[in-house]
Amino acid sequence: MSSIIHTEKAPAAIGPYVQGRRVGSLVFTSGQLGIEDVSTGELAVGIEAQTHASMKNLGEILKAAGADYSNIVKATIFVTDLGDFGTVNEIYASYFSGEYPARSCVQVAALPKAALVEIECIAEIG
Repeated sequence: MSSIIHTEKAPAAIGPYVQGRRVGSLVFTSGQLGIEDVSTGELAVGIEAQTHASMKNLGEILKAAGADYSNIVKATIFVTDLGDFGTVNEIYASYFSGEYPARSCVQVAALPKAALVEIECIAEIG
């Protein structure tokens, strides 16, 4: 049994997908771009602001599912320039206290809306 997770506090899907889906005790989020203004869909400017916005959007979806960053067991980060790894890594780490989840970070040729970063995760509740 699964249920769709949706919140107005995170960007609406820009394609045929949902913000997140809960399956049993697991929450799967769709990738979150660094959209700063959910009402306009405008991206934040620069890698630092986009990374913060991406993490904030991810946090809002987790919150709607009854979870938070501490529930994340696996995250995947997509960047268009692996040269931004250090910056993204530092910002990403600031959203956690204690143990970090498993994670991958890969460089991709391009992201929707010409974004610089996109982050998705799997979280466990209860």
